[in-house]
Amino acid sequence: MTASPIIFDRQLLRDRRRRAGRLGASDFLVQRVAEDMAERLAVVLRQFDLAVDLGTPGDAVRRALQATGKIGTVIAASPLATPTPRGALAVVADEEMLPFRDASLDLVISALSLQFANDLPGVLVQIRRALRPDGLLLAALPGGDTLTELRQAFAEAEAEIEDGISPRVAPFADLRELGALLQRAGFALPVTDVDRVTVRYSSPIALMHDLRRMGATNVLTERRRKPPRRATMMRMIEIYGERFADSDGRVRATFEIVWLSGWAPHESQQQPLKPGSAQHRLADALGTKEQPAGEKAKR
Repeated sequence: MTASPIIFDRQLLRDRRRRAGRLGASDFLVQRVAEDMAERLAVVLRQFDLAVDLGTPGDAVRRALQATGKIGTVIAASPLATPTPRGALAVVADEEMLPFRDASLDLVISALSLQFANDLPGVLVQIRRALRPDGLLLAALPGGDTLTELRQAFAEAEAEIEDGISPRVAPFADLRELGALLQRAGFALPVTDVDRVTVRYSSPIALMHDLRRMGATNVLTERRRKPPRRATMMRMIEIYGERFADSDGRVRATFEIVWLSGWAPHESQQQPLKPGSAQHRLADALGTKEQPAGEKAKR
C-alpha cells in the first residue's frame, strides 16, 4: 500500500493553533460556518443522539448545533486538549486516526479543519465506518479559490524579486474532487456546494495578522523556512493593492467555503432505478420524435 504524501506539518499546525489561542483567536469565519451548519441541520427531519465535532477550532459549532434542539450529546474531538464547559464531552484525537468504533455515531460535523488532513480520502473512509446506518457527515472546508488574491500577489512578487516561487498558501480541494471522494468512501446521497465570502481589510498585512490569529498560516512541509525578503513583502503589498483594492483603499480577500454531506447507506434511503426500468420514454416527455442511434435528423 502506497503511503499518502505528507503535505502538511501537523505538529506545526497544532503549535500554530495554540499560538492563535494565546493571541486571541479570530473566529469570524468559524462563526459564519457554524450558523450555516445549524441552518442546514434544521431542515433535516430527524434527531441525532450522538454527534462528534471533528477538529473544529473553538466551540462555536457545538453551541450553534445544540441550539437547534436536534442534537443529543456532542463530543469534541480535536488534537488539542481544549477547555470545555462542565458536562461537555471531549477527546484528544487526531483527525487522521479516529478512535471511534464502527457504526457508533449518528452525526459527524467538521468546520474548517479537514483541509489539513494529509490523507483526506482515508479520513472520509474512517468517518463513514464510524457512522451508524443512515448517519450523516456534514463538513465545511476551504475551496480552491480561497485566498486567491494573496496567492497571486505573493507569486508575482517572488517571481520578480527572488526569481522563483515558494509554496506559501495551502492547496485547497476542488468541489468536484470532494464529491468524488465522498463516493469513493462509500457515502450515499453525496452532495457538495460552495459559498463564497469576501472580507475586506485595511491592508494585506492586516489579512496576514488575521490568518495568524486563525492558526491558518503556512504549515506546508515544503514551505520555505526563511522569512520573505523585505523587498518581496513590500512588492507583494504593492501588487495586492494595485489589483485587489476597492475605491476606499481597503483590499479584498476571498474565502471559498465548500460544503460536503453524505449519508452512511441504509435501506430506507432513496435508491437509483435499475437500468431499463423506466415506465415512460424521454422523447414522449419532451414532445419530440425519437431518432435511432446513428441516424441524423433531416434538415
